[in-house]
Order: sequence, then C-alpha cells, then structure tokens
Amino acid sequence: MSDGTKRADILPGLKVSIVLKQDQRTGRLTEGIVRDILTKSVTHPHGIKVRLENNLVGRVKTILHG
Repeated sequence: MSDGTKRADILPGLKVSIVLKQDQRTGRLTEGIVRDILTKSVTHPHGIKVRLENNLVGRVKTILHG
C-alpha cells in the first residue's frame, strides 16, 4: 500500500483514501475514485491533492488498489 505523496503513483480511476480540508484536524479519511489530479508538483509532503468522482477534493493519504 502506497502513501499519496508521489504524483506518479496516482492515476485517474484509482481507489484512494483522502483527507478533506475540513477533516485535516481530525484526520478523518474519505474513500473514493480519483477523477482529477490537482497537484502539479512531482511530490507533496502532505499528499497529492485530487478531485474524486463525487467532486470531493482532498489530499491522498493511501492508495487502496488500482
């Protein structure tokens, strides 16, 4: 299981767990399917920012399966 800090590991269609902006303090995870990758840099220490198919936006914490 990969963490979500490397952009190359994340592709549209992957199932991931993300932390939504409002959940950053609690660390509550939300699962979903990646639609768009929003982070432009190669890596990000807090996780690559993505938009899920249900339009939620957050930073990837774990990649569940491809």
